[in-house]
Amino acid sequence: MKKVILIIGITLGLNPLFAQEDDVDINSDNAWLKAGITAGVPVSDAGDVSSFTLGADLRGQYLFNPNLGVGIATGYSNYFGEDEFDDFGIIPLAGFVRYYFTPNGLFFGSDFGYGFLTGVDDNEGGLYVNPQIGYHNRDWNIYAYYQNTFAENDIDIQAVGIGATYNIRFK
Repeated sequence: MKKVILIIGITLGLNPLFAQEDDVDINSDNAWLKAGITAGVPVSDAGDVSSFTLGADLRGQYLFNPNLGVGIATGYSNYFGEDEFDDFGIIPLAGFVRYYFTPNGLFFGSDFGYGFLTGVDDNEGGLYVNPQIGYHNRDWNIYAYYQNTFAENDIDIQAVGIGATYNIRFK
């Protein structure tokens, strides 16, 4: 079931990319690289073995119009182990979609993809979902997120937190 949800999410998220009949003009007004950091608190299964998560967020985004952006996302989230547990991490490979209500202000969106686990034995990873809500302007995005990786062996690695990214414009 998780693989079906992953395929549907990727298909819906990337569908607008393949539906374009016109030539795509990539410029500094509609495409950029987002680089930033995240910090959060593990919850559920992850909260039992980790006390804090800190990560890097890297995204490439294209705006179809002033309100709808799509792209690819990756990065790394390190979960700091507590007590006798070791640190572990997630490397997402995801597509994302964002809806911007105004040129400066509220946005919401989500990532859908696969989260690769590092530092965990007998578990490769699984379906990765990362909904976000936040504030944006021309240069910055500040957001709250809920990250969930539906990993193998019925382990859900979840965290809630905040993030900030800086928009690096393509020239």
